[in-house]
Amino acid sequence: MIVLGVETSCDESAVAIYDSQKGLIAQELYSQIPLHSIYGGVVPELASRDHIRQTLPLIQAVLKKAQLTPESINGVAYTKGPGLVGALLVGATIARSLGWAWQVPTVGIHHLEAHLMAVMLEENKPPTPFVALLVSGGHTQLLAVEAPGCYRLLGETLDDAVGEAFDKTAKLLGLGYPGGPALSKLAEQGNPHRFHFPRPMISHPDLNFSFSGLKTFAANCYQANQDDPNIAADIASAFQLAVVDTLWIKCRRALRQMDCRRLVVVGGVGANRQLREHLQKEMQSIQGEVFYPRPEFCTDNGAMVAYTGYLHLKNGEQDSLSIEVKPRWDLTEKEF
Repeated sequence: MIVLGVETSCDESAVAIYDSQKGLIAQELYSQIPLHSIYGGVVPELASRDHIRQTLPLIQAVLKKAQLTPESINGVAYTKGPGLVGALLVGATIARSLGWAWQVPTVGIHHLEAHLMAVMLEENKPPTPFVALLVSGGHTQLLAVEAPGCYRLLGETLDDAVGEAFDKTAKLLGLGYPGGPALSKLAEQGNPHRFHFPRPMISHPDLNFSFSGLKTFAANCYQANQDDPNIAADIASAFQLAVVDTLWIKCRRALRQMDCRRLVVVGGVGANRQLREHLQKEMQSIQGEVFYPRPEFCTDNGAMVAYTGYLHLKNGEQDSLSIEVKPRWDLTEKEF
């Protein structure tokens, strides 16, 4: 089965083709970061308009790269939600129209499920069950994954997601947008022990997170020491260490509760080098394993949508002719 995947949930237009026999055979991505950076964040209307301009050329590009014609495609998958409603509608309309024109089934995919399944595109695939840490700009969740399509929420953020906390703290330090990668790079130059940031909610017995207080703590540190030329790097370093420590403490608790030694980390923040190194070290200390998608599959991409679409399509799932998106969508509602 050959599946075309279309991702337009936020500020990246991405298309890929997955072949159940050969694996991922082509992918293209167009980032809108230069468009939104002058505003300091994503402007939904501009995002939608840019998806309209970019998605069809990307589809043509992946077909050419894969040396395929529309007649070779057996199904089309697209991101149905969650995400920006206008951006989602662009991808849904294009994908559903192509499916109708090509006379192949079309299926809408949950964006977070696609992130979870991105790790299955790697040679070293985690066997189920496993505990998953999903960390991105919009979501921070711990999930028990019993099998593809069988997910149970263990804990989530009560306020800012990890990526959002990174971006807000970076903006405070004058690092621009997107701030997460810039803050991580600056953190390498700082002293992580100059300030002791709190590790939010680690004394709580549950598996929920809270990161909004870290931004406030960073603001107070900056205001009190803003004349120090090293202040931004030291805050970035201490902030990142606090986030990494907090994530590991909650992951360790989840692994113990689930009696599991397999951890999967997905989402944009999963590409953070310090987080990867720390979790690798800690999982080795408990004779466990940690699995990641490659960095390019941590952020939004078409490959994860195409692969997840294949999983659904092979089981006979497909959409009706109506076009529907879900800007807010609980992952545990989505099942095979």
